[in-house]
Amino acid sequence: MKFISTRGKVAPIGFIDMFLMGLGEDGGLIVPETIPTITAAQLKEWSKLSYQDLMFEVFSLYTNNEIPEQDLRKLIQDSYATFNSPDVLPMTSLNDSLHVLELFHGPTFAFKDVALQFMGNLYAYVAKKQNKVINILGATSGDTGASAISSVRGKEGIQICILHPNGKVSRVQELQMTTVRDDNVLNLSVNGNFDDCQQIIKELFADVPFKTKYHLRAINSINFVRILAQSVYYFYAYLQLPEKVRADGVNFSIPTGNFGNIFSGYLAKQMGVPIKQLVLATNENNILERFIREGVYKPEGFHSTHSPSMDIQIASNFERYLYYFNGENAEATASRMEQFKSDGQLIFSAEEVARIQNDMTAYSVGNSECLDTIKTYQDRYNYLLDPHSACGIAAYEGAGNKNDGAFVSLATAHPAKFDEAIRLIGIEQKFPEQIQELFDKPQQQVVVDNAKEEIVTQLEQFYKVNQ
Repeated sequence: MKFISTRGKVAPIGFIDMFLMGLGEDGGLIVPETIPTITAAQLKEWSKLSYQDLMFEVFSLYTNNEIPEQDLRKLIQDSYATFNSPDVLPMTSLNDSLHVLELFHGPTFAFKDVALQFMGNLYAYVAKKQNKVINILGATSGDTGASAISSVRGKEGIQICILHPNGKVSRVQELQMTTVRDDNVLNLSVNGNFDDCQQIIKELFADVPFKTKYHLRAINSINFVRILAQSVYYFYAYLQLPEKVRADGVNFSIPTGNFGNIFSGYLAKQMGVPIKQLVLATNENNILERFIREGVYKPEGFHSTHSPSMDIQIASNFERYLYYFNGENAEATASRMEQFKSDGQLIFSAEEVARIQNDMTAYSVGNSECLDTIKTYQDRYNYLLDPHSACGIAAYEGAGNKNDGAFVSLATAHPAKFDEAIRLIGIEQKFPEQIQELFDKPQQQVVVDNAKEEIVTQLEQFYKVNQ
């Protein structure tokens, strides 16, 4: 297994080199040279595996034995030992056809823990093996930052800097990042939105001399290891369904902002999970819905919503999908991304839109519909959704073809992380102890302007102090 760039100008590399590269040095995203496929017989054999053993099987298809089996198994076991459910990702059935896969039982109560706890341990493993200091740099719309910091705080050989949009994440998300006091953690609160933060990160990773000088590594979903780790729960969800229920395949409704969560499902489908529908759930920042419904990929006005982790206009992982949509043609992908950079939009033909809609459907959820869904499902099933998970349920209701069989909707965060929205509909909830105690802790963050030069100055000072 070798890994290449969506833009075709990165020589094929192995698993560890791919993990350390993060963003391709040609500005593209890293993808596997070929996607391995799993037979129905193999899937059946995997049906009795624990989540940890299933992840080992999936990752072993990609790692080229660069990580010895014993070490890989230990990395996986250690990564999920901190989860508060013995099943790691429990599934709740709300009715005969709708099932909710709870992805929020990790240490920061968000689905990002599923991938990032593993990635943090893997970075520590590689740093020790190579005797190097690794500087992790990322942007977050809320959950990635908290989970990434949790995964590497205090670990030897690793420093982490996370950019988040000032005042545009939930209070709990902010506290989970900024109450961490470890010396190897820097929080930069940027006066801008998530897209501003993400653009600066991309520019810094594209600056190869700067990236090389400071050994920058990515923990956002631009890193393919994160996509691969997330793809495992599509296998797991399918295999958790009763055999007679999954016999005809499975459908997923997926809250997504940066296109990573749904691209992980697309990858799982290409690998052999019999997925019939991938329903993309988004909020009022609906560039992805317009792309799928109309064939227009164009950012419009930014909206602050009750689901801030999806308040994103430019979706990083869109390029990975575009690469496969273009028949794995790197030249065509690079050309279209250059066109997007120059024109600020991409327009797809009617024939292309039909192909896109064969891969996935989409549904945009407004603020009021989001809150209505939370209230309806609390009343009907006594099941409390966070706003992002509610977008997934609303998309299932609004765009899912119920005649296609079982649906799994992904619950991406614990409702306690977004209590501001929950309180708007008169619901009071009891916070988990780990969240409640955050409110009494002092914060540590640096507020900066949306300027690459100012952020570079902060980074250089941070790296110098912690060398």
